[in-house]
Order: sequence, then structure tokens, then C-alpha cells
Amino acid sequence: MAAGLRGRRSRLSRGPAPLTDHAAFCDGLWSAVTARTRVLFISHVTSPTALILPVAELCRRARERGIITIVDGAHAPGQIPVDLAAIGADFYAANAHKWLCAPKGSAFLHARPEAQLLVEPLAISWGDAGFAVTGSRFLDELQWAGTRDLSAWLAIPAALRFWEEHGGENVRLRCRQLARESRRELSRLTGAEALCPDSAEWLAQMFAVPLPPCDGPRLQADLLARHQVEVPVTRWRESSLLRVSVQAYNSPWDLARLAEALADCLPRATR
Repeated sequence: MAAGLRGRRSRLSRGPAPLTDHAAFCDGLWSAVTARTRVLFISHVTSPTALILPVAELCRRARERGIITIVDGAHAPGQIPVDLAAIGADFYAANAHKWLCAPKGSAFLHARPEAQLLVEPLAISWGDAGFAVTGSRFLDELQWAGTRDLSAWLAIPAALRFWEEHGGENVRLRCRQLARESRRELSRLTGAEALCPDSAEWLAQMFAVPLPPCDGPRLQADLLARHQVEVPVTRWRESSLLRVSVQAYNSPWDLARLAEALADCLPRATR
């Protein structure tokens, strides 16, 4: 299987170029900034490619130019450390249902005090009417919108305590190691060049592997139907990517099963 797919390397080489240096990435992105740029919106951990991006440096550069920064941190809390003060984004939004295993709907929006005046609600909440005055216009107008169910939000502190009390950092390190071992094995199967170096600077508990030209939807369906393996196969630019997430409940057996399933199903999807 590995030998058969390795012959496709020439076509894969025209796929995504690997990212190897954070400074070079920042310079490349910044080269697209012009005098007309008003907002920089970027992911902390990308969804399709599973890469950790240097958001703190980008936010620093943006503030020097008076550019508003919005960071999508959906895949960050629970997978990597999140220091909001160090990142320095004007707005940082994230959820807790992915890597912290909190209920769906649990999320947060952090706005720097200097940026809070930029946010206006579509409907003024009850706090502004005097029922729950906090002294902060930002909170009074946004945090209490009538009969909205706040249960998921209130579960976040409990999820954080659970993570800390049950060795969350050790679990995260174990998952990272499993992810790296799995990425090496899957890359060997596909013959694909890795999207980034094998380092904590770029990777955490999930990763993406470029695939040979193939029928992505068929591959994803076959993996589930033939091997009961559920994993997303997405289209990104001109390439198909297999994205793998390793959580506390995954074991080396799960990842070995994925490799076996991919070895069986990928040739069918590349015919």
C-alpha cells in the first residue's frame, strides 16, 4: 500500500506548501495588509489544517497599525494554553464543548476593555434596565437577554475544574504524542509531505494529512461503512485532507484501526 501510493508523490508535491516558521508566516500574511485594512480575523487553531497560528504576534502588529483583531479560538481551550492577556486580541471568541468536553452551547467572548464600546447588541438585555446592573455597559447590555437558557455557559467553570482535577495537562501530553505517532504513520501510507514540522509550535491534539487526488466523500463514507471509523475528509484549496482529532478517550488501538482502515479504503477512492 505505501509503495503504491508513494508513486503519487509528484502530484502531491503541488499541494499545500508546508509551514515551517512562525515569523515567515506572519511576514507572508502581513504582506497582504494595506492602508485599507481595518480588521484582521484569524483562527488560533485552524479547522481544516489543524495548525496553531502565531496570533499574539499578529495582534501585536495589528495594534501598532490601529487594526481591529478578532481571533477564532474554537479549537484552542483544552487543547493548548490560552492566555488572553498575552494574545492581546481585541476580540477572542471560543467554545468549551470541543476540547473541554463541556455541553454544546458553552462558549465565551472576551473583549479588551478598549474594544468593548465597539460591540452593540441587536437587542438590549435586561441588565441595562436596572435588574442586574454591573457598572459595565458591555456586560449590562449583553449578558442577560431575558429567558435565554444559561445552563451551558454556567457549566464552563465545572468543566475547567474537572480538567484540572483529572490530570488534564497529562492527558493533553499523551494525546499530543499519540497524534504525532499517528500523523507519521498516515503520512507514510499516503506518501504526503507534512503540512508543518512535528513540533508543539504548530501541532497539538489534532492534525491533517494531505491525501492523493481522490473522491473525498466516498473515502469518508467507506471508512465509516466498512470499518466504523468516523473521520472528516475535507477539501482545502486544491487538496483533500484527512483531519484527525485525538481526545482523552482515544487509545493507540483507535489510531491503529484508522491506519488499517485508510490502507484499505484509500485505493478504492483513488481509482
